[in-house]
Amino acid sequence: MSEPPFRRVAILGTGLIGGSFGLAFRRAYPGTTVIGWDHPEITERALAVGAISEISRGAFEALRHADLVYVALPIGATLEFLPTLASSVRPEALVTDAGSTKAVICRTAGKAFQNRAQFLGGHPVAGREKSGIENASADLFSGSRYALIANENDGEALVKKFAEIVRVIGAQPLYCDAETHDWAAGISSHLPQMVGVALARVVLDETDETGLPASLAGRGLRDATRLAGSPYAIWRDICLTNGDNIARALDRVSQAIDHLRTHLASKDLEAEFRAANELYKILQNLQ
Repeated sequence: MSEPPFRRVAILGTGLIGGSFGLAFRRAYPGTTVIGWDHPEITERALAVGAISEISRGAFEALRHADLVYVALPIGATLEFLPTLASSVRPEALVTDAGSTKAVICRTAGKAFQNRAQFLGGHPVAGREKSGIENASADLFSGSRYALIANENDGEALVKKFAEIVRVIGAQPLYCDAETHDWAAGISSHLPQMVGVALARVVLDETDETGLPASLAGRGLRDATRLAGSPYAIWRDICLTNGDNIARALDRVSQAIDHLRTHLASKDLEAEFRAANELYKILQNLQ
């Protein structure tokens, strides 16, 4: 067992991501204090499954002695809470978030945390279509990328400590700036969600009183629409804070669909399949 980089961790939001981080952290560093803050019924479940070791009845109580604050709240709530958090946390602490858009959060944090504790934007590229502490797992981050909005070579001690945690819980740190992250996430993460929603809507609208075509669906459609089970409450804030990148990505898909439509009876369609096969192989090799 390695020495824990942080002795007292506060997790604000103990749902799927916060709960999974707590489970993974406590498995890697048993005996450390992990205090959780969320709605009482959620923190009770988080305590029961071992994601946290203590329950905080108030956010300020959780922050009081923490040397790492892990913010796993919805993006809108994170943005609202950052100024208050910055004025309440210990100056020596590291504060990091898990939001899947970064530019707006990092700009807000940059203003709030001036001459205060250090803020590190983060995004664990891991999740499930079902949210909540009941779906949390210590293995959620295993084999995934974990975006850190920092320069890998800037020498910041607290960033290095958190990057060590990222590796210990099974993920690979990926360093980039906030704008680059949001462009990339718009294509690789947010676009698949929107396409899944659109595909699900088409199939639902086409399904008649006999159950067709949905009743004829095989595993392919189930795989393609898996993300359609994701809750709107999470994606609302993502769309509000990365709308331009998502819109551009949807425009690209629209162009690609138009291209496929015009080449359905052409040998040129083979080139599109070859390109798709190439990406499939690339993604398989990333696992």
